[in-house]
Amino acid sequence: MCNHYHPLSTDTPAAFGLAHTRRQFLGRLGLISAAATLPGFVSQSAFAATDTDWYTKDRPGKPDERILVVVQLSGGNDGLNCVVPFGEATYHRNRPQLRITEDDAIALDVDGLGLNPQMRGIHEMIGQGRAAVVNGVGYPNPNRSHFKSMDIWHSAKTEERAMRGRGWVGNAMDTAYPVDADGNAPTAAAMATVALGSDAPMATQGAHVKPVTFQSPEAFRWAARDLGAPLSDAYDELHTSPTLPDVDAADPLAFIHRTACDAQAASGRVRAAVAGDAQTQFPRNALALQLAMVSKMIAAQLPTRVYYVTLGGFDTHSAQNGRHTALLSQFSQAMQAFYSELDATDHAGRVVTLAFSEFGRRLRQNASGGTDHGVAGPSFVFGDAVNAGVHGAYPSLTNLDNGDLIHTTDFRGLYADLLDNWMGIDAAAALGARFEHVGLFG
Repeated sequence: MCNHYHPLSTDTPAAFGLAHTRRQFLGRLGLISAAATLPGFVSQSAFAATDTDWYTKDRPGKPDERILVVVQLSGGNDGLNCVVPFGEATYHRNRPQLRITEDDAIALDVDGLGLNPQMRGIHEMIGQGRAAVVNGVGYPNPNRSHFKSMDIWHSAKTEERAMRGRGWVGNAMDTAYPVDADGNAPTAAAMATVALGSDAPMATQGAHVKPVTFQSPEAFRWAARDLGAPLSDAYDELHTSPTLPDVDAADPLAFIHRTACDAQAASGRVRAAVAGDAQTQFPRNALALQLAMVSKMIAAQLPTRVYYVTLGGFDTHSAQNGRHTALLSQFSQAMQAFYSELDATDHAGRVVTLAFSEFGRRLRQNASGGTDHGVAGPSFVFGDAVNAGVHGAYPSLTNLDNGDLIHTTDFRGLYADLLDNWMGIDAAAALGARFEHVGLFG
């Protein structure tokens, strides 16, 4: 993959001074595995969370129990071979080796348009009324750099100076869980966002709400516990109280103690949630395994409102055919298994999923049997609450911008629709502006 995307994370000190300070403290003290980052809450400790009702209560007028899952398809998914314009002669002329014919595509309810033949599971979900395709998603003045374009998608800002290391999910959680007059976030913000992976995506970073991030639940624990009973017992004794004796709340030592308590509580809940077996046989691929974990955390009713997972490998500059179809097969099978499991645990009605990629590919295939970075591409939204089917106009294949498709749907309209109409969060406040909804709900 060229020009790799390296998402900002809590390891990035310039962007996240406070979070980095926490990580430094904890790293030096050996408090937790390096595979995990910590939630950014300092006002409430794990001890407040012994009231298990706080995370399941639905406050009047606010859909607290609704969950958003974000699936990031990294590398620039080739939208033209994903949602296939098989009825366009221009498509076939520009892709003599890569084109998908009408006979192979799975037809949608739009003339001349179909899904890649490996996406039969998603096609079935559309027929069941629980999946939608949004065509031509992009943004003005597109950038073909993985890094830059992903930052734009993560931040919902097209200008770098406006990003400030924060993302649209993080800003939404800041809006949903504002700090009080003393600058303290509510307890419910503690696990508001969970991201699976080695880095915390910038999308999940808020000003005061930070994600819980881990690569595997086994590694999300206090790493020094294996060093022996004396150290482990001393650690447990230290964290049996929400405060340290004779230490002022404003003291940095109190901050470290609270953060360690919070991490300990989050670790215990996550590992307990994913310990059981799923009722659905998930495929053995990277995305499905992540979604299997997410489904268990949802079934365990963790107080999480947004889960973030990633499937990489979509940067198909050469020999695209085999790789791309395999990735789309993984994507389709994983989404179908995920919602089957949510059905089995009676949580499907609570969950909407957005799947996106940082850009699409150019219309013309290259000499290496692949496609190069483009701009607009399709996104997918899943869930029983979604208006299923096809949304948005398919980009013209004849009216191009320097060989690229011109976007027809602003990606921030997707975010606004999801926040306003599904999460019950003021999208204008979270995104900093109003954007036209796509029409996914209602």
